Amino acid sequence: MGKGQSRAAAVLLGLSALAWAGAAMAHNIGGTDAAFVAATRGPDPIPFAYLGAKHMVTGYDHLLFLVGVIFFLFRLKEIALYVSLFSLGHSITLLAGVLLRLEVEPHLVDAVIGLSVAYKAFDNLGGFRTVFGRQPDTRIAVLGFGLIHGFGLATKLQALNLNPDGLVVNLVAFNIGVELGQIAALSLILVAMTYWRRSKAFRPMAAGANVLLMLAGFVLAGDQIAGFILDGAVS
Repeated sequence: MGKGQSRAAAVLLGLSALAWAGAAMAHNIGGTDAAFVAATRGPDPIPFAYLGAKHMVTGYDHLLFLVGVIFFLFRLKEIALYVSLFSLGHSITLLAGVLLRLEVEPHLVDAVIGLSVAYKAFDNLGGFRTVFGRQPDTRIAVLGFGLIHGFGLATKLQALNLNPDGLVVNLVAFNIGVELGQIAALSLILVAMTYWRRSKAFRPMAAGANVLLMLAGFVLAGDQIAGFILDGAVS
């Protein structure tokens, strides 16, 4: 196996690890972080920014969706456009969901987030043109799924005992942290994908990587649906 193929295999292995880790590891805010949030009184932006960044970096479902979005984007201008649309979407619903107390079922929201990963991978495989004979507007899809991902972020905060004193400042700081975490994680992903794209193995293995992404999305969605059913059975 050549160096290019080794890089491709490493990227595929990394995507596989993210996929299964996403199903096995929850990225809810818990433990000492949850205790800190519950004890916070008044504005405390720096810790909330840290929590936002930490949540995004460990948010495997969000990152897998972004991998699908940028998979075939080679120009930084295009990457910036689509990532900005995604950020706009999740910022709107993160802030509105908490401030307006828009309650949604967390498991079902996270299931749709998992399906968003499968959707983008199916799109990357040319599935919509092949099966339906038309291509959806990717910009609208990324913005729309960004709104869903934002609700996913909001449900994590709604599950905590947020104090209304300083809530707006802390929420904005959390959202800024989410953006910073997204930039940091996406930068590392782009570096890895740039090396992979330069290899001759990229084109032959691109379809397999997107099949893996699509399966990961279905696994994430199925895991959340199972959790929803189990929670209903327990209650």
